[in-house]
Amino acid sequence: MNNQFVGYPRPDGRVGIRNYVAILSVMDNTNPTAHRIADMINGTIAISTPFGRSQFGFDRDMTNKTLAGLVTHPSISSVLILSLSMETADILVKLVEPCGKQVKALGLQETGGTMELTVAGARIAAQMVAKDTELVRQPCSLTDLVIGVECGGSDATSGIAGNPATGSFADRFVDAGGTIVLSEPAEWMGAEHLLVERAENPEDKKNIVEFVQSFEDIALEAGLDMQQTNPSPDNMNGGLTTLEEKSLGAIAKGGTRPIVETIRYADQPSKRGLVCMHTGSAACESMSGLVAGGCQIVIFSTGRGNSIGSTEVGVTIKVSGNPNTVKSMPENIDIDLSTIITKNETIDHGGQRIWDMVEKVANGKLTSAEVLGECQLAVSRWGLSV
Repeated sequence: MNNQFVGYPRPDGRVGIRNYVAILSVMDNTNPTAHRIADMINGTIAISTPFGRSQFGFDRDMTNKTLAGLVTHPSISSVLILSLSMETADILVKLVEPCGKQVKALGLQETGGTMELTVAGARIAAQMVAKDTELVRQPCSLTDLVIGVECGGSDATSGIAGNPATGSFADRFVDAGGTIVLSEPAEWMGAEHLLVERAENPEDKKNIVEFVQSFEDIALEAGLDMQQTNPSPDNMNGGLTTLEEKSLGAIAKGGTRPIVETIRYADQPSKRGLVCMHTGSAACESMSGLVAGGCQIVIFSTGRGNSIGSTEVGVTIKVSGNPNTVKSMPENIDIDLSTIITKNETIDHGGQRIWDMVEKVANGKLTSAEVLGECQLAVSRWGLSV
């Protein structure tokens, strides 16, 4: 078991496994320009959401925090911020500057229209890439990684192969000094008491219950009873029968170690070990929160199949324990764990294969989602635009 990889140390002490210049659009009306610049300049990625204006209060603060978390991510080397006006851009500049990376901003109104903004932005982005590609990878400890664990399209194989193998990896990674972030509290419902028992302090025990209850309250307010509508029809078609069965499988991907911290959406863990994050259940929203919180890698376990990966800022490793899914969607699966079912492979051996893949990906191997461009950002909204 190798505990090293070669990565990009950043000024804030974190380590990147990729080296991108981020073109961040903080308002919907500059999104096309951000993507246009990213298409023109190699080594850049566009980060944008359909929103970014007419938000207020907690909703606005969460969007800004998430966008700032994405561009201060350790796999981002420099940042170009685009907005309708410099007044809006400067809000994000102030949030990003403390990380020590190069940050520049342009306003559409101040620059003088789409063509001028595109030319000025492309010039700045090209200069940033030329400078940042001089950075040399350096030996780093694998425990410098923060790894999120996610699941989607769950079925009967998820709880007996894909998620337990991911959990085995999680335990070994935590034992080695690394950090695992377990997301999707709505998927803990019916098994949250088991997580509460593993939390190291009373505040985290309380938060775990609150995280789960918050989703049940939101659903009830909308006239839905999650305990009656979960598992979903897709889950049941895959062989899951009860909410508890689904939840026990879902929490298995986090392993069995003590929970050292609970954090909110897009927050960075402050402790090493197993951490629980408050995210929605939709895969893209959940993974966006994990990556904004600093996860360099997300391990995504899928039973019935799911092709999507997180935003390019983070790297998604897809694993599946379903032999039918592995056969029908081979280009979307990075690790075939169906051998746990078909060939009596042990859970721990599956976990070792995940470890081996994490090491390769940290050293530069592209995942299926990266190769196919199956990457998506979805920042959670916490209110209506006004």
